[in-house]
Amino acid sequence: MSHIPISNTIPPKQTDGNGKANISPDMLDPKVSIDMEAPEFKDFAKTMVDFIAEYLENIRERRVLPEVKPGYLKPLIPDAAPEKPEKWQDVMQDIERVIMPGVTHWHSPKFHAYFPTANSYPAIVADMLSGAIACIGFTWIASPACTELEVVMMDWLGKMLELPAEFLACSGGKGGGVIQGTASESTLVALLGAKAKKLKEVKDLHPEWDEHTILGKLVGYCSDQAHSSVESAGLLGGVKLRSVQSENHRMRGAALEKAIEQDLAEGLIPFYAVVTLGTTNSCAFDYLDECGPVGNKHNLWIHVDAAYAGSAFICPEYRHLMKGIESADSFNFNPHKWMMVNFDCSAMWLKDPSWVVNAFNVDPLYLKHDMQGSAPDYRHWQIPLGRRFRALKLWFVLRLYGVENLQAHIRRHCNFAKQFGDFCVADSRFELAAEVNMGLVCFRLKGSNERNEALLKRINGRGHIHLVPAKIKDIYFLRMAICSRFTQSEDMEYSWKEVSAAADEMEQEQ
Repeated sequence: MSHIPISNTIPPKQTDGNGKANISPDMLDPKVSIDMEAPEFKDFAKTMVDFIAEYLENIRERRVLPEVKPGYLKPLIPDAAPEKPEKWQDVMQDIERVIMPGVTHWHSPKFHAYFPTANSYPAIVADMLSGAIACIGFTWIASPACTELEVVMMDWLGKMLELPAEFLACSGGKGGGVIQGTASESTLVALLGAKAKKLKEVKDLHPEWDEHTILGKLVGYCSDQAHSSVESAGLLGGVKLRSVQSENHRMRGAALEKAIEQDLAEGLIPFYAVVTLGTTNSCAFDYLDECGPVGNKHNLWIHVDAAYAGSAFICPEYRHLMKGIESADSFNFNPHKWMMVNFDCSAMWLKDPSWVVNAFNVDPLYLKHDMQGSAPDYRHWQIPLGRRFRALKLWFVLRLYGVENLQAHIRRHCNFAKQFGDFCVADSRFELAAEVNMGLVCFRLKGSNERNEALLKRINGRGHIHLVPAKIKDIYFLRMAICSRFTQSEDMEYSWKEVSAAADEMEQEQ
C-alpha cells in the first residue's frame, strides 16, 4: 500500500479567523464512525488467532535469534503515522515483513537463555478478555470482579504451594496476596514495607531521632547470588544493602547472623533480608530454614524471592526447598515464568499488608468509595496506581489445565534438564559448573574462561540455539534453561549436538 509523505500534504484548517476550532459536520454525525466495527473486528481477530496458532505450532522452524542489526526496522515503515485509516489486512501482511525478522523467539524449544517466560492459549484468551473489559482495577469499586477474583486466585495459588495460612486471605487474618507486575516490584514493595515498619519501631524507641538519622542507619541483606533487582530496590528505597557471601552458591544462617551482628556493633539498624530460592546464576537455594529464624531473632523483615523456582513448589517433591517459609513476612514467585501464565503476573503474599498499605496510602477524594475497608484496594499494595485484570489469566489457566497438568509440565522440564546434564557428564571435554536444579543446567568446557567465552560466541553465532553465560567466583560458564512448553526429548538431543558441534569446530581450528 502506498503512503503519501507528510511533507506533500496540506493540513486542514484547524481554526477560523477568531481562533475558534473548525468542527466538520461529519464529526458531529452519529452515523459517521471512526472505529473498527464489530464485523470487521471479528474478521481481524479470527485472522490474528489463526496467525498466532500457526506461529506457535511451527515456532521451532524459525531461527531462534534474529540476524538484524540495530536500526533495521526504521526503513521498513513510514516516517510518520498515516493520515487516513489503513486496512487491517495490510497490517497483517506487515507482521512477517517488519516484526518477525527482529523477534527473538522465546518460546522456541531452541531458546535456552535467561529463564522461561510462560505462554499458553488459555492465558492468551484471558488477555484478550482483559483487554476488552479494559478496567483499571485500582479500587474495589473501580471493578469489583477485578479485585475479588484476584483475592480468590491468590488463595487458590497459595493453597497449591501449601503456604502457611497466615499468608492467605481466606484464613480470616491480616494476610493476603496481590498480583504485581514483576518480582522486582515485589522486592521493592517488601523493602518499602519493611522500611516503614522499622521507622515506626525506632521512632517509638528513640522519639528524639529524626527520620533522616534513622534512614541513614538502616541496612538490609541478601546473598551475593541474589538478583540485581535486589540491589536496585535498595537504591530506589534509599537504604544500604549488604551482600552476604554464599557457601556453595547458597546463603547460610550463620553468615547472615555474622553480618547482622557486625552492623549492630557499628550502630546500624538491620531491618530487611532477601532470601532467594532459585538464584538466577545457578538456581541455588538459600537456607531459608536457617536465615529466616536469624531474621526473626533480630526483628528483620524476611522477603522470599522465588521468582523462577516458586512454580515448582506446586509439586510436593520440591516443597522441601521452601522449608522455613513460616519465618517469612512476604513471599513472591512468577507464574509468568513457568506456570503457563503470560507476562505479567507476579504473585506476592504478605502476612501483614498493613505496613505496605500504610506506606503507599494516598487517598484523594476522587478515589474514595463507600465500600472502603470491606475489600482490598490494591492500589495501596503496589507502586503504580493502575492495574490490569491479571487475575483472569490465573483463573483461565488453573481451570483449563488443572493442577495435575501444571505439575506434569514442571516435571517434564526438570527431566529435560537432567537429560541435558547427562549429555554434559558423558562428554569428557565438559563439566557441570553447578548442580542441575529444576530446569537449568550450568556447564562449561574444562579449561579457561576464555575458552568458554569462545564456545558461547560460536554456539550463538551458528544461530540454531540461544544460550547466555554467568559467572560465579570468577568461573565463567554457560546456562542452558528449558524455556518452551513445546520442548521434547529430541530438542535436548538437538541442542546438545549444537553444543558438541561448536566444541568440535574449536578443536579442529586449534
